[in-house]
Amino acid sequence: MYYKAIILVGGPSRGTRFRPLSLDVPKPLFPVAGRPVIWHHLAALAKVEGLKEVLLIGFFEDSVFSRFIDDATTQFPMIHIRYLREYQALGTAGGLYHFRDEILRGNPQQFFVLHADVACSFPLNGMQQSHMTHRGLCTILGTKVPRDQATRFGCLVAKPETHEVLHYVEKPESFISDLISCGVYLFDAAVFDEIRKALDRKKDAQNEENDYLWSPADDKLRLEQDLLRPLAEARKLYMYETKDFWRQIKTAGSAVPANAAYLEQYARVQPDTLTKNVPGGPEIIGAVYIHPSAHVDPKAKMKIEESNASESFISSTRHSHLTQIGPNVSIGPRVTIGKGVRIKDAIILDNAVLNVGVVNFSRVTPILLSVGM
Repeated sequence: MYYKAIILVGGPSRGTRFRPLSLDVPKPLFPVAGRPVIWHHLAALAKVEGLKEVLLIGFFEDSVFSRFIDDATTQFPMIHIRYLREYQALGTAGGLYHFRDEILRGNPQQFFVLHADVACSFPLNGMQQSHMTHRGLCTILGTKVPRDQATRFGCLVAKPETHEVLHYVEKPESFISDLISCGVYLFDAAVFDEIRKALDRKKDAQNEENDYLWSPADDKLRLEQDLLRPLAEARKLYMYETKDFWRQIKTAGSAVPANAAYLEQYARVQPDTLTKNVPGGPEIIGAVYIHPSAHVDPKAKMKIEESNASESFISSTRHSHLTQIGPNVSIGPRVTIGKGVRIKDAIILDNAVLNVGVVNFSRVTPILLSVGM
C-alpha cells in the first residue's frame, strides 16, 4: 500500500508562546534531543513501509525549511520531502484541502497527518494495523492524561471494545474524558469528501449568521473543530491508544520535558544515539546528548540526580573543579562547557560558553538556556 504523510508546521504568526526562542528559529526546527522537532517525526515516518513522500504544510517563507529539507533528504533518502506554502493561514484542515491535489498525486490510499508541536514515540505502524481493522475514515492517536489536565486538549469518548469514537470535543469547558487526542492521524484518501462537506457547512453557517448580524468572516477550516467531531457523529472516527510518552511543545519551557522524554527513549531503544564514556573524555552517567563539535572539559562528570523539571537549573557547583551535567541534557553545536558548571534537565543551544562565573548568553528561561550567536 502506498502512503504519504503531512506535517502541519504552522507559520510565523503562531508559536507566540514559544517566544523569544522562536524569534531566531521557528518552533518546528527548534533543537530537542539534538535534532529539530520535526526531525523526530521524519524518523518515525521513515519506518512506515510504503511511505514515499512527506509534505510540510504551513505559511512560513519558503527559505525557512530549505536547508532542513536538504539535510533530511540526505538522512532519509527513501522519502521525498517537500514544503508547500499556504498563501495565507488556512487552518489545519484548510491547508490539507487546499493542497489536496498534491496530497492525492500518485494515488495514495491513506495518509498520515502530524502536528509539528508534539513529541512522542509515534507508533505509526500500530496505527496502520489498527486502521485496517475498521471501516472508518480516520484513526486518531490517543493517550490518557490526568483528569485535571484533560480539558486543555481535544477529548475523546470511545467504545472500549472497538475503539470507535462516539464523541469528540476540542478543549471542553467541563470534564468529558481523560482520553485525549495526540494530534496524530491516519486518514483514508476519501476523507476529502468530508472536508468538502465541512467547508460547505462552515460557509452556510457564516451566510446565515451574516443575514442577521455582521461579523468578520473566519475562513479557516480547522481539523479538530470542523472535521473530527462530524466524523465521530457519523461513526467514521476510531482511536488507537498509546501508553508511551507524549508531550506538547507549546512554550519554551515545554521543550525541556520533551527533550527529556526523547533522551530517555534513546537510552532504552537507541543507546548508541547518546554520548558514551571514552578514554580521556568526561565521565558520563545518564541520558545526555553532546554534539560532536561541542567541547566539554575532559574532567567533567555527567551525573544523574533525583529532580523534577521545576528544579531544572544551570549554576556553578560548590566544588569548582567538578563539572556535573545531567540528567536529560542536550548540548548543541560549538558549545564550550568548562569546569565547575552544573547543568540538569536543560537544552544548551549552539555557541554557548559556560564557565564558573562566565556564561555567554542572550536570554535565559528558568529551565532552558538560549545563547548568543
